[in-house]
Amino acid sequence: MSQQARSYLFVPGNRPERFDKAAASAVDRVVIDLEDAVDASAKGEARGHVEQWVARRGAQALERVALRINDAGSPCFADDLRLLRDTRIRQVMLPKTEHAEHVAQVLQAVPDALVLPLLENARGLEACRGIAAAPGVLRLVFGTLDFALDLDLDLDDDLQPLAEAAAHIALASRLAGLAAPVAGVTPQLHDEARLLSDWSWFRRRGFCAKLCIHPRQVDPVHAALAPDAAALDWARRVVAADAAGSGAASVDGRMVDRPVVLQALRLLRRAGL
Repeated sequence: MSQQARSYLFVPGNRPERFDKAAASAVDRVVIDLEDAVDASAKGEARGHVEQWVARRGAQALERVALRINDAGSPCFADDLRLLRDTRIRQVMLPKTEHAEHVAQVLQAVPDALVLPLLENARGLEACRGIAAAPGVLRLVFGTLDFALDLDLDLDDDLQPLAEAAAHIALASRLAGLAAPVAGVTPQLHDEARLLSDWSWFRRRGFCAKLCIHPRQVDPVHAALAPDAAALDWARRVVAADAAGSGAASVDGRMVDRPVVLQALRLLRRAGL
């Protein structure tokens, strides 16, 4: 896993015909969903589909796949953990994470798991610093729709009611030394403008990845995250001015000091340069 994922695409665990299609897309991580997308009566069958698919695809599947299991209070939790052990899928998205002990329960069963805790309610938000600092946590994920439901928030017009929660999650991630957190889904499948508006809102608040529910959402998310040509040109000139080592320098009328150089280097790394 050479770079931090920018996109996570949900695929229902009971729709195995979609697994290969999702894996063939440009998404960074395919999230096979055993939770919300699968009825209780079909969860055992879905686990079987996952096991068969991983056996067929082998290590190629494990590199880009995460499994969203059922929450720690679910009767399916133990069976989902057994599936993780048997398939050796390392990345696991844990719904309704409310405290670090939920993460510890996953690691007790699968010691090498990389956990993506979903913060979906007030309890999870209150405990987000402890969750972020827990061993085995890869990065935090903001389950915005469930969070809005828990707090009875209206997100029809904009995401502003989530601003305080988003700030807490971004800060908890930074304090724990984690990768920047993952933004929740945009349910409007055919509205790219809304998708990009949501994504821009979260980017301005320190989020660097997004949950997607359809392959068509992936490319716009990636494109919006990539620096444009003007930004890359600026970054190159900043690095060049710094490398020249001629004392105080400026680029476009802005003093080139250490924070400016670090910002330029971050832009270039984001572009793979």
